[in-house]
Amino acid sequence: MRIVAGELGGRRLASPPRRSAAVRPTSDRVREALFSILGDVAGARVLDLFCGTGALGLEAVSRGAASATLVDTHTALARRNVSVLGVGDRCEIVRADVRSFLRRERREFDLVFCDPPYRLADRLEGDLDTLMPKVLAPGGRLIVEGAARRPLSLSLPAVTERRYGDTIVTLYQGHRRG
Repeated sequence: MRIVAGELGGRRLASPPRRSAAVRPTSDRVREALFSILGDVAGARVLDLFCGTGALGLEAVSRGAASATLVDTHTALARRNVSVLGVGDRCEIVRADVRSFLRRERREFDLVFCDPPYRLADRLEGDLDTLMPKVLAPGGRLIVEGAARRPLSLSLPAVTERRYGDTIVTLYQGHRRG
């Protein structure tokens, strides 16, 4: 697994053992396609929920995002990658349950990645639908990755949806205020 593009392009990321059930990293191919859809992320405040290796948030930082907050209950791989890449000044790592983090978080983010474990998606959908809008900056974008056989569905307006093998990626647009 590597950073696809930007200032860190080509740098390797620590990834879980092949049989790890705890972490399912977004493939390089899907990340490349996703950032092609997103376009310019320069200056964005990024939130990477269920971050695992931190690949999505780190890819955004490599492409010019101002900062990335990486949240997961298992943060060892994300910590290692942030350290090895030398981007600790732009990345905050939070070891927490995502729902608890979202309930207490007061900041808003321009770009939110949400890639929950597929086996938990059904149980998380309602909470994520309720909690996500409060951390999404006006006009911000939310990218949800899920299983093609049972994708997460949120009430925010969906802009586009793409399928990559067993994975569905949906881009939602946050509401504009005022």
